Amino acid sequence: MLSTQAPFFFPMGHFILFVFVASTIFHIQQRLAKIQRTGELVPAMRPALETMERTTTNQPPVPRGMWTINAVGRLGNQMGEYATLYALAKMNGRPAYIPARMHDALAPIFRITLPVLHGDTASRIPWRNYHLNDWMEERYRHIPGDYVRFIGTPCSWTVYHHLHEEILQEFTLHDHVREEAQKFLRGLQVNGSRPSTFVGVHVRRGDYVRIMPQVWKGVVADRRYLEKALDWFRARYSSVVFVVTSNGMAWCRENIDASRGDVVFAGDGKEGSPAKDFALLTQCNHTVMTIGTFGIWAAYLAGGETIYLANYTLPDSPFLKVFKPEAAFLPEWIGIPADLSPLLKH
Repeated sequence: MLSTQAPFFFPMGHFILFVFVASTIFHIQQRLAKIQRTGELVPAMRPALETMERTTTNQPPVPRGMWTINAVGRLGNQMGEYATLYALAKMNGRPAYIPARMHDALAPIFRITLPVLHGDTASRIPWRNYHLNDWMEERYRHIPGDYVRFIGTPCSWTVYHHLHEEILQEFTLHDHVREEAQKFLRGLQVNGSRPSTFVGVHVRRGDYVRIMPQVWKGVVADRRYLEKALDWFRARYSSVVFVVTSNGMAWCRENIDASRGDVVFAGDGKEGSPAKDFALLTQCNHTVMTIGTFGIWAAYLAGGETIYLANYTLPDSPFLKVFKPEAAFLPEWIGIPADLSPLLKH
């Protein structure tokens, strides 16, 4: 049987609905395209963006500019300069960079972290030179300028001691440097037995033998001072060894009494490669120092008890205009006054 199919009719209501939906989609697409071109925000997006903006605003600002410091002097001076730059840059919220010369002096010995500012980059920067004294001042907390280069040879605990643990971390010895020093100390004996207390002794001589009396109206450590300093430790520790380093080892052998068997002349006195001497001092428990930043830093890193040469200039010394003993030696360190009679004879 044949059947006939009824003709298809599209209801008018459905047709109108189709036209409405298509028109709506078309206009929405046009609206979104306009938003992308003009940057206009859909109202529903505004609260989320405002929240994001507030969150971004609360983040610490990215440091601007670049701060650095001159690289002047030998190891002790450059350690002081590094620590000062580290502390003042952090205090003022600025990024710190060290000169290549400073990196070359410190990086072979310590695990320093500040990035290097190479000479070709430094020469193109409009630096504002800022002179530093050898002690902390209130104005250092608010130093203006994005591109600041510190000038001077600062080495004062008053600037960086509040960051003590961080400074110790910066000046952590490389493993091979530390191990070499510890291996030497482990091999020491005092009258046939291994000592229980190690005291590093640094005797600064060299150019200071001439400069102190002729320029600064001062003295360097003499034989009597070292006798008092070593006896101070002998009176407090029963099994002690003194590990002597110096840039004048011949003088030390002639003037430090080693007859008791508790003195070891360990230093090589090489100022151009000071890592060995410095590492030996820092691996000891305590320190006897004389003058100079090398001894100050050795004592600072070693910790323990420290004996230092005190009052080693005349009261009218020009040295006291650039150096404050109370800002150089930690309050708990113990000073033994120097004998100034050689200066008074002149």
